[in-house]
Amino acid sequence: MAKAPVLTPQADDFPRWYQDLISKAELADNGPVRGTMVIRPYGYGLWERMQRELDDRIKEAGASNAYFPLFIPQSYLTREAEHVEGFAPELAVVTHGGGKELDEPIVVRPTSEAIVNEYFSKWVQSYRDLPLLINQWANVVRWEMRPRVFLRTTEFLWQEGHTAHATYEDAREYAARIHRDVYADFMVNVLGIDVVLGRKTAKERFAGAINTLTLEGMMGDGKALQLGTSHELGQNFAKAFNTQYLSQAGDRELVWQTSWGVSTRMVGGLIMSHGDDSGLRVPPRLASTQVVVLAIKGEESVAAVRALGDKLTDAGLRVRVDDRVDIPFGRRAVDWELKGVPVRIEIGPRDLENGTAMLARRIPGGKEPVRAESLAEILPAILEEDQALLLKQSRERRETRTSDVATLDEAAQAAMAGGWARIPWAKVGPEGEAKLAEQAVSVRCLIAEDGSVPDADDAPGTVAVVARAY
Repeated sequence: MAKAPVLTPQADDFPRWYQDLISKAELADNGPVRGTMVIRPYGYGLWERMQRELDDRIKEAGASNAYFPLFIPQSYLTREAEHVEGFAPELAVVTHGGGKELDEPIVVRPTSEAIVNEYFSKWVQSYRDLPLLINQWANVVRWEMRPRVFLRTTEFLWQEGHTAHATYEDAREYAARIHRDVYADFMVNVLGIDVVLGRKTAKERFAGAINTLTLEGMMGDGKALQLGTSHELGQNFAKAFNTQYLSQAGDRELVWQTSWGVSTRMVGGLIMSHGDDSGLRVPPRLASTQVVVLAIKGEESVAAVRALGDKLTDAGLRVRVDDRVDIPFGRRAVDWELKGVPVRIEIGPRDLENGTAMLARRIPGGKEPVRAESLAEILPAILEEDQALLLKQSRERRETRTSDVATLDEAAQAAMAGGWARIPWAKVGPEGEAKLAEQAVSVRCLIAEDGSVPDADDAPGTVAVVARAY
């Protein structure tokens, strides 16, 4: 009788495979309130690495971290009509506190544009105060009707940037800089996901924005996942909160603003982009554990893996030593494979006699014996090879499963078949976008013919990228 697979095969049931992997790789559990999640240490380690990489890039772009309250007076949100209308169905509202009804309901933070602008209007007085570039790492709450761990949860973790600028041009360029130099650089070069950079249609823009830039990734089943957005807010919030500055010419002017964010949704994107039927595959540049060194059995093996772990750590690698010889080796090997650690080094009594170790590579697969003394020298190049392979596979998947089509029906068919379609936006338009939505297919973003981000929705040669999405 054949042994049952550890995970549901992707080809049989991709959503079930996703849930199996989250559970068996010990990434997260469902929380006690519908739509919430408990992120377990291994899953949180992935998020911590994402935070670190992004935080460095955000600071290189000139922004500083701050923190704003979780509770927002409801009246703040109502000042920008489009903003409150867009978020109204997702709001969690507190009406009682301390055993009494509150004088004014309090909204649990769905995003912070409103409260940030309340303080920007106090902090910005002169052109000398601009640009004001703020980021915060926080949790937010959006009441989710169809929750899915990491992808759509009622409470999730994220960073949200908020900036104020003297001119439209400066704000526009900063939103594009975050989109390109922070988010795209991280997703391509660290996550190994080949994202498409584009602009959202008017229908899909962030509530209160004049333009939304997006990064879309193709998941293993061909669906799209929005991995991050950067918004040009124009002067909409500045008008609502009277955020003005005194210009060099001595005139009172409204600021121009941006906001931008990515969230723990990226953990879900990582799983669905790189995972296979054996579990997760973590890009080496992201991995909190790049190399796990396993003792197969015996006290001598334990001493050897500890010594090798120290040597590899000294060489600059992120290493975990697994010397739990009281647990069967096969069970431990499968566990590390599920967790997607890029490299396993296995050492047993025979390896000690021969001066070798078994090198198992999770990303391309395969095992081979190597000289133990050479590992510190060869592993950095191996990890870089594997990082490049994940990006190559992500790009090849997107390219081979994306079709150029001429009609809405062809675009919908391509999306329903598990791929993406490119079609001239002029052949879609708002009416066609609504028709596609009836089939659970959406325009993910608009791009130029050369793949760049168009200046406007109606720019000549603008192409719509159409797909089913998470």
